[in-house]
Amino acid sequence: MKRDSGYSTMAEQQKQAEKLWDALKVTACVLGTGLLIFTALANTVSWYVQNIWDALGHFWQTTWLKLYYLFEGKEWTIFFLGAALVPSLAFWCFNGILMVADVTGKPTFITRYRIQLGKNDPVDTKKLRQAIYTALCNQFFISFPMLVLMFYIMKQWGNTFSKELPTFHWFLVELSIFTLIEEILFYYTHRLAHLPLLYKHIHKKHHEWTAPVGVVSIYAHPVEHILSNTLPVMTGPMIMGSHIVSIAAWFSLALITTSISHCGYHLPFLPSPEFHDFHHLKFNQCYGVLGVLDYLHGTDTVFRQTKAYERHRVLLSFTPLSESIPEAPKRAE
Repeated sequence: MKRDSGYSTMAEQQKQAEKLWDALKVTACVLGTGLLIFTALANTVSWYVQNIWDALGHFWQTTWLKLYYLFEGKEWTIFFLGAALVPSLAFWCFNGILMVADVTGKPTFITRYRIQLGKNDPVDTKKLRQAIYTALCNQFFISFPMLVLMFYIMKQWGNTFSKELPTFHWFLVELSIFTLIEEILFYYTHRLAHLPLLYKHIHKKHHEWTAPVGVVSIYAHPVEHILSNTLPVMTGPMIMGSHIVSIAAWFSLALITTSISHCGYHLPFLPSPEFHDFHHLKFNQCYGVLGVLDYLHGTDTVFRQTKAYERHRVLLSFTPLSESIPEAPKRAE
């Protein structure tokens, strides 16, 4: 009986070993097949991406050369177009759409995404006209002279007017560096502007809007416009000696992004403006652009305890976050 029991145990162990081996073979077969399919797909996708990449690169390079020769290589004209005209058009076209919504309350596709409900509904047109006037003055009398200075620095320092465009990979590297420099400079100059003396005489103007609109992004005292709005954006390209095409793209992106941060609407598929909107509401929270330095310095602790923080994400549906994540009802006194 003992011998039979021993044979039985050995047979069971052998069967388990065979099952384990079969399982390993199946696993290896599945993983091997999956790896082959993945490799084939990756190679196919990379081949298509590379072809698209090459075609786009050729298109932009050809377009740039046509533009370059159209202006006969006149560097100041090219710089003015890229660093001043293109970003300004991007800013005013984007804000023009927002101002129609602010003034008329239409289209509802925009206004239904209002962050501070009941505010700027409609906007005070007298106050808006003052903001537009100040923004234009800042652009013409501060930003433009600073761009003239930047032009002469770039002529000596960079490869700004090269006939060969930078690669897209290098532009992404530059964009990362620009963003990091902007975050550092804007955060600390912004916090400096909140010191009582500087706030009273300089930064208070910007905070007249506790519920901001897009054009308010450059509604500021001239000193603030230089130190907080313009220098943080200009410094990166000057350090990197960037191409004018990179500068045009970065300036346009920076102006549109800050307009989104101030626009007062949490629109679908765009960056969340909740962070900076909360700063205008509470004043002493959320000083930066990305929020990295706010986290490190603890200047977002109140924000992180609010519903606004829960809404601080890219909206990937058409349901307003004010509806899906509403404010808690106020307690009756």
